[in-house]
Amino acid sequence: MESLISLLIEQRASIHLALHVLIPALVVVFLARGQMKRIFIILMSTMLVDLDHLLAVPIYAANRCSIWFHPLHTLIPIVVYILMMFWPLLVKGKNHRLVGWIGAGLVIHMGLDALDCWWMSCFIGG
Repeated sequence: MESLISLLIEQRASIHLALHVLIPALVVVFLARGQMKRIFIILMSTMLVDLDHLLAVPIYAANRCSIWFHPLHTLIPIVVYILMMFWPLLVKGKNHRLVGWIGAGLVIHMGLDALDCWWMSCFIGG
């Protein structure tokens, strides 16, 4: 069991990146019937939120938690992403669904980054 945990810890970054593709793909499979390719592209484009990492010094730190550190990974933007995700429930129209999917992609991204932070705090002590 210890060797499995060690392997998971060693592969944390790779698993994290894979989840950033796998989870949006699963969302598309289960929720985006008829528009799968378009919605998948929208969800994957929300990964551009990580451009805020370019503002950090150093740009990449293997055991740094993105949540609360990078500007687009802080409380106010996250609240905006959640509101965007639910916007289509409040306002009808084709463009409003686009806002909802963008919000969903950003919420998924923040959730996965938060999961990564939890993983680091539990198993790496970061």
